[in-house]
Amino acid sequence: MNSENGVPFVDLLTPHKEMEEELVGVVRNVLKTGMFAGGPVVESFEKDFAQFCGTEHCIAVSNGTDALRFALIAAGVEPGDCVVTVSNTFVATVEAILQAGAHPQFVDIDLRTFNMSATALREFLESECERCERTGLPLHRTTRRRVSTVLPVHLYGQVCDMDAIRSVADQYGLNILEDACQAHGAEYFSTRDGAWQRAGSIGKAGAFSFYPTKNLGACGEAGAVTTNDDELAAKLRMIRNHGQGMKYHHLIEGYNGRMDAFQAGMLQIKLRRLEDWNAKRRSVAANYNRLLEGCDWLQPRMSRHGAAPFITCMSFRFRVAVNCSRF
Repeated sequence: MNSENGVPFVDLLTPHKEMEEELVGVVRNVLKTGMFAGGPVVESFEKDFAQFCGTEHCIAVSNGTDALRFALIAAGVEPGDCVVTVSNTFVATVEAILQAGAHPQFVDIDLRTFNMSATALREFLESECERCERTGLPLHRTTRRRVSTVLPVHLYGQVCDMDAIRSVADQYGLNILEDACQAHGAEYFSTRDGAWQRAGSIGKAGAFSFYPTKNLGACGEAGAVTTNDDELAAKLRMIRNHGQGMKYHHLIEGYNGRMDAFQAGMLQIKLRRLEDWNAKRRSVAANYNRLLEGCDWLQPRMSRHGAAPFITCMSFRFRVAVNCSRF
């Protein structure tokens, strides 16, 4: 729906009008420093976002697709590997796998949550794979590809059932990388660890997009990878900056994938408001759930944290989605 017909589906104008002076101030400050790519502004945002996610490291990059691709490469995904994910996601998830030289292997979703089904993951590994005698990792019986990584997607702000997915991954020796591009601030209670955990802090690494329409969106393109792994963080910093370990010392093949200081400064301002924005999203979704309760043409999405935060309206002509979770 566009603004001519009613409420805009995504309003990118109102919040920026409310923050206009602060955002323009970021531009002025960066112009005074002349440090446009990387530098103290980017480092400051990285520190704040890592703290927000509950991780040791945040590596700011140029966009969410690079965040996924760099995380896969840094985690040791090799050309020809099989990365298990879902098709119920944005195309960038699969693009990143292919660009890392790997092969996407789809498993089904849990129809109650629309996220990766741990049962389907286990069934794939048990029925379609066998153990490699040399590495101990699963091999796909038909393609003979090594299965090295699971890439669950936290869709619509709800974290996947990570305890169940971790249990399967541990049994088969697989790395877990989180596609958290739609889950900034989303939380998951891990019975296994006895604690609430934020998206991006549960697997080996988590990838975020700050595309303008996200609940934490830049004023352009930006992304980030979060991790608690020191070695992985160091490799990610090299990959995003032409493989440099130090200036003009190029130790590995890398990419030009840095975040610019303008985006980092603006994201830092918005990050201070994110908890409040997420709470308002939950409130709006709760109103929709209440008003539409009992409609037989609606299928509510189950939430593990109370009332369903997401409702789909299915017909031949339209689908309506209300986005919310325990952010």
